[in-house]
Amino acid sequence: MTETTEGPVNKRDLTRRKVVVTGGAAIAAVGVGGVLAVNAFADEAASGASSSSSSETCYTLTSETTEGPYYIDADKIRQDVTEDEEGIPLTLTLKVIDAETCKPVKNAAVDIWHCSALGIYSGYEAMGSGGGGGGGTPPTGAPTDVPSGTPTGEPPTGGPGGGGGGHAEPTDDERYLRGTWRTDKHGYVTFRTVFPGWYQGRCVHIHVKVHVDGTWTDAGYEGGHTCHTGQLFFDEKSVLASAAVAPYSTNTTTRTTLDEDTIYPDNGHAGGLLYLKYNKRHIEKGVRAHLTLGVAPDETNGSTDTPPSASASAG
Repeated sequence: MTETTEGPVNKRDLTRRKVVVTGGAAIAAVGVGGVLAVNAFADEAASGASSSSSSETCYTLTSETTEGPYYIDADKIRQDVTEDEEGIPLTLTLKVIDAETCKPVKNAAVDIWHCSALGIYSGYEAMGSGGGGGGGTPPTGAPTDVPSGTPTGEPPTGGPGGGGGGHAEPTDDERYLRGTWRTDKHGYVTFRTVFPGWYQGRCVHIHVKVHVDGTWTDAGYEGGHTCHTGQLFFDEKSVLASAAVAPYSTNTTTRTTLDEDTIYPDNGHAGGLLYLKYNKRHIEKGVRAHLTLGVAPDETNGSTDTPPSASASAG
């Protein structure tokens, strides 16, 4: 029994929301090892807790979004995905929890991949910075012949060119800014990378997948299923700050803002909007980002490849 200025309060009278927030802060204190402030995770838990009165749900499911054309199945089991890429250092900490029970999802395999400061994806360098528009020089002049006959064979599928979500086959063996790592017993996983840049038709983002029920072996992660496919987003202030720093300042591609993006769900942190911490005057010193991903471990969400508008790519 606890006494307050408003009278006695029984612990059983605490709402589920309060229990979730309090518990989340306690877990954060143990799991992150001081990388991020405990109160930041408490605030996140408060904003992410479901507004529903149902006791069956304790956290809002994180929005599923398109996988995009540039996914390459886990072949780099590592936390530091930077390799030799230039850019603002970014420490990304994700916490994966069961949205129904709020229990951490441990030993999950988490994939991240994103473009470089200049908008290039490893594995797809030939496609340049254009969301798959191709890195070469566009053709000029009029066609010299006239098409005839009826097309044969299957129509082309996938590919990033027209903004569809279909998968594109890699064009090279580069794998920078990609990696997979496992969540710890508290559901946390941390990656070291660089702040992403931008390319034609998309706002600044990081792709993410969460795989569960598989087996970790010496070769990596095998089996299981994908319970979440999403994207992580950056607020406009942080992107504007990064754009003033080299090499981002040399990226001449027209930038799509968060509000203009056709894939961002426009629902804040539940839609993948990251919590960020950095020196507002010196973002080049580094950025720390974190987010809790509320997932449904028993469901399969490999991808939601719905083509966006014609002006955007699904990359």
